[in-house]
Amino acid sequence: MSLRRLPVALGERAYDIHIGRGLLADPESWAAIAGRRRVLVTDAHVAALHLPAVMAALGLGEEDRLIVEAGEPVKTWDTAERVLDWMLSKRLARDAVLIALGGGVIGDLAGFCAAVYQRGIDFVQVPTTLLAMVDSSVGGKTGVNHARGKNLIGAFHQPRAVIADLDSLKTLPRRELSAGAAEVIKYGMLGDAAFFAELEQGALAALMALEGETPAAVVERCCALKAGIVGLDEREAVAGGPRALLNLGHTFGHAVETYAGYGTWLHGEAVGLGLLMAADLSVRLGWLDVADAERCSALVAAAGLPLRPPAGMTPVDFRRLMAGDKKVAGGQLRLVLLRALGEAVLTADFDDAALESCLQHFCRPA
Repeated sequence: MSLRRLPVALGERAYDIHIGRGLLADPESWAAIAGRRRVLVTDAHVAALHLPAVMAALGLGEEDRLIVEAGEPVKTWDTAERVLDWMLSKRLARDAVLIALGGGVIGDLAGFCAAVYQRGIDFVQVPTTLLAMVDSSVGGKTGVNHARGKNLIGAFHQPRAVIADLDSLKTLPRRELSAGAAEVIKYGMLGDAAFFAELEQGALAALMALEGETPAAVVERCCALKAGIVGLDEREAVAGGPRALLNLGHTFGHAVETYAGYGTWLHGEAVGLGLLMAADLSVRLGWLDVADAERCSALVAAAGLPLRPPAGMTPVDFRRLMAGDKKVAGGQLRLVLLRALGEAVLTADFDDAALESCLQHFCRPA
C-alpha cells in the first residue's frame, strides 16, 4: 500500500501523520528528526515486538531507550518522575527528541514528560494500537492519571510527527482491537453519520479482520476528523467548543475506569459503554431517535465491547466520580450528548431526572 500523509494544520506547531505499512523499520519514516539526539520510551510488551526494528532504523543503542512496565497502572506521576529522572541522567538538551513507542499509555506518559522537561522538548508519537492511532496520538493531549480521576494531571503538547505503522496492528489481541474500535465508532457518532453507516455496512468487520485497505482508510478518516476539530480548538479554549466533543462517552467511561481500577477495563472498553450511556440519555431528553440509539448499541456490540458497567457499580458511584471530571464548570456537570447521530453537543442543560434514569437503567441487576 502507498504511504498516506495527513497534515495537522496548527501553524508553527503543524505536523504530519504518516500512515502505512513497514514504517517502523524504514529510516525514511524518521526524516523529520534526522540529525538530532533521539531517545525512546516504550513498555515491556511493545519492546518485545517492535523495539529492535525502531532502534535499528534510528541507529540507537541500549543506553538510548527506557522500558517501563506495560498497562494503564503505570500512567502515574511516579512513573513520569522515573522517566524524567532518566532523561535528566542523559543530559538531554532542549533540541533532543523523545520518541513514544506504544499505545495510548506510553503516548500520554512520554508526551507529558516531553512537555515538562526543560519546559518542553519535541517528541514523536509512534502508536502501536488501534486506539492510539485513531485518537490519543493525535492532538497534543498528554498526561497521567490520579487516584481521584483519569488524566487530571497533564499538558497540551503537540508531537513533531505521528508515525502509524499498520503492521503493528497484527500483533494486537482481539480485546485491544475492540477497544480501539470504540474510538472509531465515536467519530461516526459525534460528527460523521456517513462514516457510521459505512462501519455498519462492513467497514467495522473489515477493520477488525485487518482486511485490505480498510484499516488505513479508517485510521485516516478518524485522524482527519480529529485533526480538523483540533485545528479549530487546539486547547479547548472555547467554552463548549469543538474539541470538547471528542470526549463523547468519556465522562461516563472515565468513571468506570476509576471505579474498576486503572487497567481492569481498557480505556476503549469504558468509552464504548460511555457511548451507549450518552446515546441513552440523549434519547431520554428527546434529542436522539430510539432507532439511532439502537444502531449505536448494535455497532458497539459488534465490536465485542462491554454493554454494562462493572458489577456492583451504582448510580451513586457514577455521580461521585463524574463530579471530578475535567468538563465540570462552575460546579455543573457538562456532558457530550447527541442532538442526532453525527451531531454532538457539550451541554449542562439536561434534566437530572433523565440522567438518573439512564444511570439506573445501566446499573440495574442483570
